[in-house]
Amino acid sequence: MAPRRAAALRGGEQSLREHLIAAAERLVARRGIVGLTVRDIAREAGVADGVLYNHFADKEELLAHAVHAHARTVEAAQRGTAPRPGDGTVEANLRAYLDRGLTLHAAILPALAGLATQPKLLARLGALAGPPGGPDLRTELAGYVRAEQRLGRVAAHASPEAVATLLVGVCHDVVLGRLLDPSGPPPQPAPALVDALVGTVLHGVLPPGAG
Repeated sequence: MAPRRAAALRGGEQSLREHLIAAAERLVARRGIVGLTVRDIAREAGVADGVLYNHFADKEELLAHAVHAHARTVEAAQRGTAPRPGDGTVEANLRAYLDRGLTLHAAILPALAGLATQPKLLARLGALAGPPGGPDLRTELAGYVRAEQRLGRVAAHASPEAVATLLVGVCHDVVLGRLLDPSGPPPQPAPALVDALVGTVLHGVLPPGAG
């Protein structure tokens, strides 16, 4: 595919820059970022190697946009599974949020393997609102807890931000081990541990009557 033709994809709906990001995103989803070269991306996009530098400062900028786009795609696929405030029980809903967060991170995980060894790419990704799955999921979960507070199903003194940080932190803990050792299988907490985490968030650690 020639650059001119690539720029006119779908009747002009997609620019060449968007086309390059989409091509890189496909590669990131299939192969991850380790070993991905400018030539690989150019071949996937059907353009000459040098075309990438007409639209991006370097390979890391393009890959950052590709990783970010991949994360948004995965998040969009998971968005419809979020519990609604007032439905079911708070305990079951927090469990569902934690399961959803773990599923989200597991789906994004292969693309992020090796990211810790690429500080330049990390910096580029940070400029695009940071690694996926963190701020958006945390904000959504805090909003859920806040809505349950308004319904009287969560104590008024509870901190929605603290609840969200604790649960999202579990997902980050799972991801961290995989990033540090990309050769191993993705770690997965046992269902009993997930139940215990949710129970601790709901009931705390002090015995009844303790201050």
